[in-house]
Amino acid sequence: MKSIIRVFVCAAALAFAGSAMAQQYPSKPVKVIVPFGAGGPTDVVARMVMQPLSVRLKQQFFIENVAGAGGNIGMGQAARAPGDGYTLLFASSSIVVNPSLYTKVPYDFAKDFAPITKVGAAPNALIVHPSLNVKTVKELVELLKANPGKYTFASPGMGTTPSLSVELLRQAFGLDYQVTQFRSGGLAIQSVLGGHTPMSFQAIPPATALIREGKVRALAITASKRLGAFPDVPTLGELGIKGQEAETMQGLFAPAGTPKEVVALLQREVAAIVNEPAMREKLLALGVGPEGMPTDAFVKYCNEEIAKWSKVIADAKIPKI
Repeated sequence: MKSIIRVFVCAAALAFAGSAMAQQYPSKPVKVIVPFGAGGPTDVVARMVMQPLSVRLKQQFFIENVAGAGGNIGMGQAARAPGDGYTLLFASSSIVVNPSLYTKVPYDFAKDFAPITKVGAAPNALIVHPSLNVKTVKELVELLKANPGKYTFASPGMGTTPSLSVELLRQAFGLDYQVTQFRSGGLAIQSVLGGHTPMSFQAIPPATALIREGKVRALAITASKRLGAFPDVPTLGELGIKGQEAETMQGLFAPAGTPKEVVALLQREVAAIVNEPAMREKLLALGVGPEGMPTDAFVKYCNEEIAKWSKVIADAKIPKI
């Protein structure tokens, strides 16, 4: 009987400690690792969300960009951080793609992370520099077929869904082109903007203004339906190019062991932020569908994405890095 009472006392003490921590959290600034360079889609959305979160929770949630290896360096750092709520990870779909794309990644998704919420997601856009004399995907494919090995795609880094879109298009038409990998979406877009690499697949957010200003031309998107932000840009599926659907998820994660009360608090706050009307409007204008997904649903989503991209990479015979 004494042992049973002791168990109940310990459980009650732990519950009280967790509740107390949640009430006090955060009591100091929180580091949010973005595993890509500044200016890319993940960085853009992270900064949009962390600023109001800092205001709501009365502590600074500051971004630390840790780019490299398709996001693996930053994600590995986050995986090794203490599970105390004071280091978070704001990651893209790379976190669920990389385990199938790389021979070795510095984290075990199931063991090292506590998913918090899916902040939102954006499809990828196939963009070209205006100097490239193509206005449709058909014309681009014809150009690439007529000039094998001549043209280069800018990729925002292996492990991103845009990098997989580059490979899926190659597989769909048996195309021969070069790919230059950059450390972030921002750098890849700058290369297209400067005409150094004439084409790219990009998550919509960092390309939105450039598309609207005509500085780059969007030929198609990888969504299942057209975006309200770009109603004139067709989907690849509409054009008869099947199996190209891909979205760049933006999600918030914590290291494993982070108290459930802290995870629940962050999920509630972030969901409230992204579904506030003014923020929804800003995100939708960037081509990001705001969500604030409940934690249990987000865990399920991540596991389904891991299985999906594992099959895509295997079926497309994309070699591991």
